[in-house]
Amino acid sequence: MDDYLSGEEEDDYYYTSDHESLEGLDHDQSNLHPLSSSGNTAKVITKESLLAAQREDLRRVMELLSLKEHHARTLLIHHRWDVEKLFAVLVEKGKDFLFSGAGLALAEDDPTFSPSSSMMLTCDICVEDVAGHHHMTRMDCGHCFCNNCWAAHFTVKINEGQSKRIRCMAYKCNAICDEDVVRSLVSKTQPDLAEKFDRFLIESYIEDNKMVKWCPSTPHCGNAIRVEDDELCEVECSCGFQFCFSCSYQAHSPCSCSMWELWRKKCHDESETVNWITVHTKPCPKCYKPVEKNGGCNLVTCICGQSFCWLCGGATGRDHTWSSISGHSCGRYQEDKEKQLERAKRDLYRYMHYHNRYKAHIDSSKLEDRLSDTILEKVSILEKRQLQFKDFSWVTSGLHRLFRSRRVLSYSYPFAFYMFGEELFKDEMSAEEREIKQNLFEDQQQQLEANVEKLSKFLEEPFDQFADDKVTQIRIQVINLSVAVDTLCKTMYECIENDLLGSLQVGIHNIAPYSSNGIERASDFISSREAGGEKCQASNSGWSSEDTSCSPRKRPRKEGLYRNNQTTLLDLNLPADVIERK
Repeated sequence: MDDYLSGEEEDDYYYTSDHESLEGLDHDQSNLHPLSSSGNTAKVITKESLLAAQREDLRRVMELLSLKEHHARTLLIHHRWDVEKLFAVLVEKGKDFLFSGAGLALAEDDPTFSPSSSMMLTCDICVEDVAGHHHMTRMDCGHCFCNNCWAAHFTVKINEGQSKRIRCMAYKCNAICDEDVVRSLVSKTQPDLAEKFDRFLIESYIEDNKMVKWCPSTPHCGNAIRVEDDELCEVECSCGFQFCFSCSYQAHSPCSCSMWELWRKKCHDESETVNWITVHTKPCPKCYKPVEKNGGCNLVTCICGQSFCWLCGGATGRDHTWSSISGHSCGRYQEDKEKQLERAKRDLYRYMHYHNRYKAHIDSSKLEDRLSDTILEKVSILEKRQLQFKDFSWVTSGLHRLFRSRRVLSYSYPFAFYMFGEELFKDEMSAEEREIKQNLFEDQQQQLEANVEKLSKFLEEPFDQFADDKVTQIRIQVINLSVAVDTLCKTMYECIENDLLGSLQVGIHNIAPYSSNGIERASDFISSREAGGEKCQASNSGWSSEDTSCSPRKRPRKEGLYRNNQTTLLDLNLPADVIERK
C-alpha cells in the first residue's frame, strides 16, 4: 500500500493490462443487487411469514416434547425464542426443571371435575356459589375459579401489558394460564381486548427474541430483522435503512456501540456548546451571564452594567489607565485556573478536529450518493460506443467500493476520538503505547483517505465523453483503486481488532466485521414447509387461514441502488381488521 500512495512509484503498483486489471476485483453484479437468499444470515418476515416463522419454532418444540401449541409457546417465550437454549436445558436439567422454570404445568385428568355436573361450586376469589361446572374453569395447574373472576384477572393483565405470561390467580402459583382459555373468556365480553392479546403473543416473537429486532427507521416501516448467527452485525432492512443489530442505531462500524453512543450524545447535546462558552467567554460577576470580549481592552462591561477584569473575572470600577484598571491588580499567577482553561481549550480543539473530518466525509457521502443516476447515464452512453471492452461493471463496482469505504472512513474518526482519548482507555494504555497505536492507525487512515479521494475523483470524471484510450486508462485506475480501498478497509479493521482493541475491555468494544460486499440486505423468510411446497395452515392462535397466507409480501426499497447488503427482516403488518380496531 505504501507503493500505491507514493507519487514516484505509483505507476509500478497499478495494473497495466486489461487482463491483469480485472484480477482481485469482484465486479459481479451481486455486489449491487440482492444476493441469493441461500447465503443470507438474516431474513425478511411479513405479517404472514412472521406467523410461519413462529410456527416453525413451535413445531420443533411440539414434536420433540409432544406438547400443545400454547405449552410450546410458554416455553419459548421463557427462553426468549431460543430453541437451541431450550433443548440444552432439557438435556442438562431434564423435563421437570424445564417445565417448572417456565411456569408450565401440564393438566392431569380430574374425575371430580365434570362439565356436565350440576352441583354448586364456590369460587375462592369472589366467594360466591356458582351453579354448574360450565361456569367454572380449571387451569392446568389444578386451580379452579369462576369465569367472571378469570375474565377480570385476564383483563387487568392484558391492559398492564402482561399478555405473554399471565399467571394463575392462586396464591404463590407461578403457572402460566392457557392462552386458549384467556382468549375464549375475554372475547365473550371484550373482543377488541382478545385481539390485543393475540397481537401481543405474535409480537412476542420480536419483543422477546434476542435474534429479532424491529427496524429502527423513522417513520417506522413495519418491518423487523432476524439474524441467524451473530448479534454483532450490521444489516439493511428492505426499506433501505442500514443499522447496527446490536444497538439498533445506524450502522457505525468501525466504531463500537459504546463509542457510537458516546459520540452521538456528544454531537447532539450541549456539551461542546458549554466547552465553547468556557473557552471564549467569561461569566459576569454580578448576573453570571457569559460575556464575550469584542475589543482589545481588558476592562469589559456586561449588559447589566457591571464592569470586570477580563484577565481574572473580578468585579472592578469603570476607571482605568492605558496600562491598568484603577484600584485593581491581578498579575499574580493562579496555576489551577490556568490549567483548567487550557484543558478546556485543548478538549474543544481536539473534538473539533475529529468532528469536522467526520462531518466532511458524511457530507461527501451524501453528495456521492447522487452519482448513481449519473453513472447509469454514463454507462448507457459508453455501451452505445464501439469500445474494445463491453463489460462496464467496473464502473458500478467502483461506485459500490466508494460508498462502502467512504462510510468506513467517516466512522473511523469517532473511533479515533475515543480510542486515543482519555475518556475510555486512560488507565489501560501508557502514553507511549497510546502514541504508537495512534501513529499506526492514522497512517492507515491517511492511506485509505487518499485512495478514497482518488477513486471519487475518477468516478466523477465525464469519461463518457473521453476518447477510447482515455476511457481505458480511467478503467484501469478505477479497478486498481477499488481493489486498494477494499484492501485498506480490511487492513484497518484487522488493525482495530488485533492491534488496537486487542485485550482492552474485551467484550465491551467489539465491532461489526468488515465485508467487501457491504452491509447485508435482508431477504425474504421462507419456512421449511413452504420450501417443500406445503401450504401453511392457520394455527389455533385466533388467526384464520385467510389471514395467514404464507406468501411473502415485499416492500419497495428506498433509493440507493448501489448500497450493498444482505440481511434478514420481518415485515410485521397486522391484519386489517386488527389495525382498524386499534
